[in-house]
Amino acid sequence: MTDNQKKLIKATIPILQSSGEILTDYFYKRMFQHHPELKSVFNMGNQANGKQKHALAGAVLAYAEHIDNPSVLINVLKGIGNKHVSLNIQAQDYDIVGRHLIASIQEVLGDVATAELVEAWTAAYNELAEIMINIEAEFYLKNTEKTGAWNGWRNFTIKEIVTESEEIKSFYLYPTDGKEIANYTAGQYLSIQVFVEQLGLLQPRQYSLSSAFHPNYYRISVKKETALATQPDGLVSNTLHQMKEGDTVNVSAPAGNFSLQDNDAPIVLISGGVGVTPLLSMLETNQKTNKNKTIWIHGFRNASVHAFKEVVATIEEESDWLESYVFNEDLEENSSNGIIKGRVDLEKCKEAILLENAHYYLCGPAPFIKAHYESLVGFNIDKSNIFYEEFGPQSVSLN
Repeated sequence: MTDNQKKLIKATIPILQSSGEILTDYFYKRMFQHHPELKSVFNMGNQANGKQKHALAGAVLAYAEHIDNPSVLINVLKGIGNKHVSLNIQAQDYDIVGRHLIASIQEVLGDVATAELVEAWTAAYNELAEIMINIEAEFYLKNTEKTGAWNGWRNFTIKEIVTESEEIKSFYLYPTDGKEIANYTAGQYLSIQVFVEQLGLLQPRQYSLSSAFHPNYYRISVKKETALATQPDGLVSNTLHQMKEGDTVNVSAPAGNFSLQDNDAPIVLISGGVGVTPLLSMLETNQKTNKNKTIWIHGFRNASVHAFKEVVATIEEESDWLESYVFNEDLEENSSNGIIKGRVDLEKCKEAILLENAHYYLCGPAPFIKAHYESLVGFNIDKSNIFYEEFGPQSVSLN
């Protein structure tokens, strides 16, 4: 890109700040009108609730703000690239997205979108697309080199379903072809693709692997998302919860850059609700490998949704390296059993978690992550030692 083109991109930052979601909403509608087949690639639940257009608007704005040095966004781009590979996004798909994004800029901005500005955004998009294609090509190559890995979708059979709480079920997925499966790093996820009858579409979702690696199967643990005033039932989670043992799903190879670091650092695992799933994988993996000093911190609404209680308690009973702090929002005053009343409050276990060179892992809703990230920073924890995973389109950018 030329210096003048970069200036033109930066000049659109105020427009993106004020009207970015109008642009991205228009873009998605335009693209799906011309390419309805892409509805099976995108999460239509996040299209309906607005999370996807919000996330894309934030990404476009961030790219414009860092147009002089987009390399500062590399960790974010790698996270997006991981998800794209798990969805089998290919280089040619960027041509479709680019065509409709540039057309949307022209149509939404009207007279503001001069030929010179459109040319600048075309150059900017092509540069970003090249970065993403190269990142994803590297991930695809690694999959071809890794024992048991694959690219694209592969059929798996649900051989066991276990109810973990009133909301969460675990699904044990075995490769239908009986061949090897790929190892993964604790904290990573699978993309699952199922047919959603209400939409008449195949739909993908990402679910964290919830156990240490087992060579015969993958385990995911899925919360059944029920309707609230601001959102409908979770289409894929409800479909999965209605499935039976023996049913099959499409699965992509393990992906994701939220992962347990392989070293001897103490570990602090902080989760809320179903955010427990990748951290449970980390806990079980640590139990099998390094047995690093670990602090387990988990919060839940009430006892009926406290998943994996017995699993964690058993590990703690058998270990001298694990210490847990569990928070129950609806705990009765006369109950205790070591459970703390209220939401997760790191001040209440501050002394326990301030371990030298510890690594801190956060998983839960965006407000949960932001609040506890700020608490850790307030405790003078080095930001480079804090790792987090937000489920759904990324809206949190803290490091």
